[in-house]
Amino acid sequence: VWRRLIGLPVCVCADRMNMTAVDALTDSTEVVEMEDVPSQFYVEKHSWDGLRDIIHSSRKYSGMIANKAPHDFQFVQKNDESGPHSHRLYYLGMSYGSRENSLLYSEIPKKIRKEALLVLSWKQMLDHFQGILMKWFNHEIILITSKFPFLGFQATPHQGAYSREEELLRERKRLGAFGITSYDYHAQTGLFLFQASNSLFYCQDGGNNGFIQSAPMKPVEIKTQCSGTRMDPKIAPGEPNFIAFINNNDLWLANIQSGEERRLTFCHKGLDNVKEDPKSAGVATFVIQEEFDRFTGYWWSPSGKTLHLLYEEVDETEVEIIHVPSPALEERKADAYRYPRTGSKNPRTTLKLAEIKTDNQGKIISIQDKELVLPFTSLFPGTEYIARAGWTSDGKYGWAVLLDRSQRRLQLVLLPPALFIAVTEDPAQRQESLEAVAHDVHPYIVYEETTNVWINVHDIFYPFVQTSEDEFTFIWVNESKTGFSHLYKITSALQRGSYHWSGDYKHSEDFKCVIKEELPLTSGEWEVLARHGSKIWVNEASKLVYFQGTRDTPLEHHLYVVSHECPGDVVRLTKPGFSHSCSISKNFDMFVSHYSNVSTPPCVHVYKLAGSEGDPLHMVPEFWDSLGPIPIWDYKSPEIFDFPGKSGFQLYGMVYKPHNLQPGRKHPTVLFVYGGPQVQLVNNSFKGMKYLRLNTLASLGYAVVVIDGRGSCQRGLEFEGALKNKMGQVEIEDQVEGLQYVSERFNFVDLSRVAIHGWSYGGFLSLMGLIQRPNVFKVAIAGAPVTVWMAYDTGYTERYMDTPENNQQGYEEGSVALHVDKLPSEPNRLLILHGFLDENVHFFHTNFLVSQIIRAGKPYQLQVYPNERHSIRCPESGEHYEIMLLHFLQQYL
Repeated sequence: VWRRLIGLPVCVCADRMNMTAVDALTDSTEVVEMEDVPSQFYVEKHSWDGLRDIIHSSRKYSGMIANKAPHDFQFVQKNDESGPHSHRLYYLGMSYGSRENSLLYSEIPKKIRKEALLVLSWKQMLDHFQGILMKWFNHEIILITSKFPFLGFQATPHQGAYSREEELLRERKRLGAFGITSYDYHAQTGLFLFQASNSLFYCQDGGNNGFIQSAPMKPVEIKTQCSGTRMDPKIAPGEPNFIAFINNNDLWLANIQSGEERRLTFCHKGLDNVKEDPKSAGVATFVIQEEFDRFTGYWWSPSGKTLHLLYEEVDETEVEIIHVPSPALEERKADAYRYPRTGSKNPRTTLKLAEIKTDNQGKIISIQDKELVLPFTSLFPGTEYIARAGWTSDGKYGWAVLLDRSQRRLQLVLLPPALFIAVTEDPAQRQESLEAVAHDVHPYIVYEETTNVWINVHDIFYPFVQTSEDEFTFIWVNESKTGFSHLYKITSALQRGSYHWSGDYKHSEDFKCVIKEELPLTSGEWEVLARHGSKIWVNEASKLVYFQGTRDTPLEHHLYVVSHECPGDVVRLTKPGFSHSCSISKNFDMFVSHYSNVSTPPCVHVYKLAGSEGDPLHMVPEFWDSLGPIPIWDYKSPEIFDFPGKSGFQLYGMVYKPHNLQPGRKHPTVLFVYGGPQVQLVNNSFKGMKYLRLNTLASLGYAVVVIDGRGSCQRGLEFEGALKNKMGQVEIEDQVEGLQYVSERFNFVDLSRVAIHGWSYGGFLSLMGLIQRPNVFKVAIAGAPVTVWMAYDTGYTERYMDTPENNQQGYEEGSVALHVDKLPSEPNRLLILHGFLDENVHFFHTNFLVSQIIRAGKPYQLQVYPNERHSIRCPESGEHYEIMLLHFLQQYL
């Protein structure tokens, strides 16, 4: 033992924790001679200002890299057969020299020179406003067109000038880019609608008339009498002169040609007191946005002279109110939020219908607010969440995806518009309306899915136009059947019952439809991508479905095609060795791929599908043109590895090798961790903005390791469901196994000097790592951690942990604040970082943790960011965080 200690570096001899780390990660008892032990590599220490210079340099181009690749593509086929171009491709992106998103386009040629790589030019769709000052809540936005005339239409406000609603929506969507971040498009008229600079704008380009602008156009601002910000604007598909939007938590309607504007709902009173103003219409609540990825609360019917808006009405009366410090710190106020903690009351929700009738000139004749024939809870007892909603393509039915509170039962329901009756306070009028509803009008539960794990809500639902009144056919993704997300073509029999809505209704299971056919289109131990806005494209003429999935490897996303009539071959259309995100043209002759791998920055290529029309399934993608690669500076890509875990699963990881790697030297190691559900860190895609700091760490001499253990996504429900009822109890073991593997494969990893660092769930696991394995992790840097699950929200926590009353042990074992006695007593081993305004993982979590740490007499360091929420958005705060991280590591690792 003495000889072994002598053989270790001096700092290890002096620190029993480090000696234990080596013992914990190796089974070897071999006596090692001193000269056989590689010497340690010590990262050069810099002053604070020196580290600031390093971060300045590393962040110099990060803003230019972030969001540079175009996205949100829209193909428009050109009708002019005599022209040189076949399509115009619209998208959001940043033109050269700009740091904000704008609407851009490229012309796709009919013919190409195959011997040359054609790079399409990015053209501004919107003209700049010369000399015009735009107002953003009394902040002047100066358009710097005199210096940069190529920037075009500017939509970026001053930092901190967003309204509260916009700030919170940006948090929920994890938006970092400025400018135009989304748009609505009406294909028949070529109408674009978007939000920018505290206003709504539209412009028109293309459409069925074949007219397409050849020069940038000036967008038209949509005037309003509303006070406050107009949010979530959408074009009415059947009457594109009409748009809807949200203002002060209610739905509004406007005619962009006549300027007529109407308020559709009157739920919100506009009071400052949250307690006395609990209702909203058309707005997704916090939990629905944050935990279910639904960011809207209303949906236009696709057709008809009579306009229909299906919308969600929310009553948060019984939801707890929490207070978070206001961004306006000088006012010493707190913002009030409705926040349902796990085990507490959720909002009460229902679906309603706004019916708008217009004349031939487009003038509004009448507006009628309609409600379901019975309360929502009577029609659908046990439903807690409206996870998704919309309309069938013919407008015949509204539809909704309903979840119970445990999120283990899902129902897909159809809602005929005739099921809604006029809202009235007069009982006699209501009774008369109920009696007028036909007896055979009722909801249809066309599909039900149950599981003993949890249901991951997805975005894949394609209803076919009905060819029979008695059947309803659609494409759906089911994960519960096989444990992997796969496509199914389902036909349900629309069994018609008879109901007297004006009488005493008792709920029955009569709404459930018989499944006549459930045809699997894909199968196997891989996933069809269905979450986070994923799409499918259905070519009904050729009976093909285009989708994205992981059939080749869980590390890459590819575009595939399969027949929905005679499923069999699944054909990959994208190039292996990269991870792709694709969009397909409306006539299925072209697709665009935004792709990258760990060493290749994002590129955008357009492909033409060529081959025999008699065999459309086996069309061959032919490279057509490119929108160019995104450059990167001083970047060394990580190396992906995999290893068999003791759990029986193959686990994947990646390592950033130290740039100044020296043979025989052991480098301090940083384990960057997230580890929670719905996230996959390790895949064969370029590691952009979030991961550039890992490259910076490697450039300074650190080895950086990232591992996706059990609980991460894209590996099937069993793999992700390993966390069921025991978050925090299984993840660290997979991380430690990964560290042991990399130490054996890469001899530069120093297991006596390992830091664990992550944010949000990663911050939680950083704390858990130091609590469970203080012999492995020398230091932990925990950002915005959940420290007691009883204080987190219902939608997320109960999905994975059930309610506290049903899983008391799991909540206690998984709450780090209840285990601070296991934290090490040595100073300088724990750094906690948190945004003071965090309305997601409230600062309460860190406050409670620190209180417990003090009570236990344990050392800690705390860095608070007073003006930040859950994500660090201010560039100065982001820079300070990175300097703090480097300084802590160089001093104590």
